[in-house]
Amino acid sequence: MQDTPRQGGAVRWIALTVLVLPVVLVSMDLSVLYLAIPTISRDLEPSSSQMLWILDSYAFVLASLLIVMGNVGDRIGRRRLLLIGATLFGVASTVAAFAPTTEVLIGARAAMGVGGATLMPSTLALIRNIFDDPGERTRAIGIWTAAFAGGGALGPVVGGVLLDFFSWGSVFLINVPVIAALLILARPLVPEYASPVNSRFDIVGALLLLGTILSVVYAMKHSAEIIGLDQSSIVALLLGLGLGIAFVLQQRRTAAPLVDTGLLRNPIFLAGLVAVTVGMLALMGPNLFFAWYLQLVLGMGPLVAALWLLPMTFTAAIGATTAPKLLKTVGLARSLAIGFMISALSLIIVAFSRAADGVWILLVGGMLLGLGATIVLTLATESMVSSAPASRAGAASAISETGSELGGALGIAVLGSVGTAIYRASVDVPSGVPTEVADAARQTLAGAAQLAGELPAEIGTALLDNARTAFAFGFSIAAVTAAVIMLVLAIVVPRMLARQRSTTSPDEVPMTPAP
Repeated sequence: MQDTPRQGGAVRWIALTVLVLPVVLVSMDLSVLYLAIPTISRDLEPSSSQMLWILDSYAFVLASLLIVMGNVGDRIGRRRLLLIGATLFGVASTVAAFAPTTEVLIGARAAMGVGGATLMPSTLALIRNIFDDPGERTRAIGIWTAAFAGGGALGPVVGGVLLDFFSWGSVFLINVPVIAALLILARPLVPEYASPVNSRFDIVGALLLLGTILSVVYAMKHSAEIIGLDQSSIVALLLGLGLGIAFVLQQRRTAAPLVDTGLLRNPIFLAGLVAVTVGMLALMGPNLFFAWYLQLVLGMGPLVAALWLLPMTFTAAIGATTAPKLLKTVGLARSLAIGFMISALSLIIVAFSRAADGVWILLVGGMLLGLGATIVLTLATESMVSSAPASRAGAASAISETGSELGGALGIAVLGSVGTAIYRASVDVPSGVPTEVADAARQTLAGAAQLAGELPAEIGTALLDNARTAFAFGFSIAAVTAAVIMLVLAIVVPRMLARQRSTTSPDEVPMTPAP
């Protein structure tokens, strides 16, 4: 169903401008807290587990509900869902800005994730509907991807500027005026679209999917907290695997599945999904370490750290705009391989960052990471959305964004946990430090930095130097791990695309399926 006449000319591009507003916000809120975590730690005093939940609750809830919300948008209307989600996102951002406790902040971040889950698939599906011409659609999705990548890179910068003048709550409050502008402009400028799909909604599948993701997440986080497996984490992991198997079986039997298995049988769609998911896993973890490294290892303030991260924003924009040209020149498979290899090289460079003077190494590696990552994300997203029929645009967009958001959240949790485990195992606490202080210093670098100021100068300086060295070592191990993942993807993803060559070259397959 299309309630509003199809737009033409410049009106489509004005509508696109409105649609990228929530994309920037949702992406920015994945990373805006990176520089705020030290300040939040001082004010709310979260445990190491709670600190990771502050970062991850938003992304994991968002990822858990994207597929559900994409299907809802296909049924009730994509613009309607966009407006509902924007309202929730704005209200939850206000609550987060004034959260008095860690628990309230985590809850508000989770509510923001619910709102964000409606925004991402709605905007991408609306772009798929608004732009009929394949060339225009490729450009529009490139702009959308640039906004998404730019928002992630811009998050720490915006956070750093705000934190230099205001409290940490300002990184959430900045969302409110943008959401207000979206609510005012979307109804007159963005047309409504809904698809005549099966009206039944798969509630059982939605619950199984949510339970799968949350169970696995708990197991992973709890294991990271204790640096190992205990009965609780094993039970949660087995529960998640069981629910995941039940979800797959249920999806094959239900008449109105949440996941269209026909999309997953398309080699282009499947390769794009792998590229987005595993690629984001390898990218988001190092990005988290960047912000912490600048502040906690090199001792920079939030604003100075943000300025050092700013060049990554520019290279991310360059990558997103270069990707379509690269696609035309060398094809999809080779373009993705180039993006992965640039990212792997950048992470290897970053791994050589030192505790005392590694800022220039970090800058060069970070700029290359922004370039390579956005090449991959632009091409993978475009291939997935354009290879799906228009009637399933919401569901296809949701699968794409689920892979992206879940991969990013897993990257923070998995690579963050790797770095944390290395830090805890390698930090050398000087003799003479009280046992309770030593135990606290071994939990996080932020805790060690805070406690060092309360100790005698000589001991405190030694503790802080050792903690920074241990953190830099963990940072290097996480970066090398991510680089290996990128190199594997540079081989695996093109081979997945090669499956299409039984009929035609993957570089010649039209992104829009034949009617």
